[in-house]
Amino acid sequence: MKFKLQLILIAVACFIQPVLAQNNMTDFKALIAKDDTAGAFKLLQNWQKTGTNDPDFYIAFYNYYAKKAITEVLSLQKDQPEGKSFQISDSTGKTVAYLGGGRLAYNFAYVDKGFSYINTGIDKFPSRLDMRFGKVYLLGAIENYKTFSEEIIKTVTYGQTIGFKWVWSNGKPLDDPENYMLGTIQDYVLQLYNAGEQNMNYIRDISLAILKYKPDHVVSLSDLSISYIAKKEYSHALEALLKAEKLSPHDYVVLNNIAYCYQQQGNKPDAIKYYQLVKQYGDDEAKVEADKKLAELNK
Repeated sequence: MKFKLQLILIAVACFIQPVLAQNNMTDFKALIAKDDTAGAFKLLQNWQKTGTNDPDFYIAFYNYYAKKAITEVLSLQKDQPEGKSFQISDSTGKTVAYLGGGRLAYNFAYVDKGFSYINTGIDKFPSRLDMRFGKVYLLGAIENYKTFSEEIIKTVTYGQTIGFKWVWSNGKPLDDPENYMLGTIQDYVLQLYNAGEQNMNYIRDISLAILKYKPDHVVSLSDLSISYIAKKEYSHALEALLKAEKLSPHDYVVLNNIAYCYQQQGNKPDAIKYYQLVKQYGDDEAKVEADKKLAELNK
């Protein structure tokens, strides 16, 4: 069962360069779609003779090694997995298990080769946000969250030197590049959060990096508070949250987290006050949860 590298190659589909580069990329995508990695590698070798100043060359080589690196490991499972699988039956014909797609495995020698190309591309074309986020994506896939976070911080740090005026494919400026960057980073922060509490320091570091240049960014203030709440550092969390409340007084997520911190500190009056604000400004689900908390506090 071959694993098709869908998500990374979506980015490749956007790149349009002058005619020669466009043809190279078109041919590369066609070969990859056919799983003809030998043909793709030959094309890349020829492209290398003239394409080292072409951003697409580095993106293509990165995708080539990313595809080579990823395989899907089959595993026995009691329940039928999504996608293709094989039934395993006993002597009576009864299905007893399924052999299907399980976890993804990575050949890190190929991963490192891919990173070497995208790193060169980033060095040559540092304002290309697509290259930076393409690298971050794969780091997240292999769960290298330390480097994942460091690359996000590098992106923010470099971005402020160009006023966050990022470009995407063909060097075309992004519409609203700053908010696009911040929105995508928030998706990465959510990935860190979902991957476990051991990543809270990374969330804190990313949030502080953004706040260094965007001190009034409410989402980063909220993220920063979460990193402190996870460690039960409620005073630090409240410092960030109360600033966020001043900037966005009707943000019920911020209000709810303020209430929670006060509740954990044993400050019942302020906890009640903020859960009541959640009831005023929150969505239906938040209001139901606030009612439960208020019932507890009013016992």
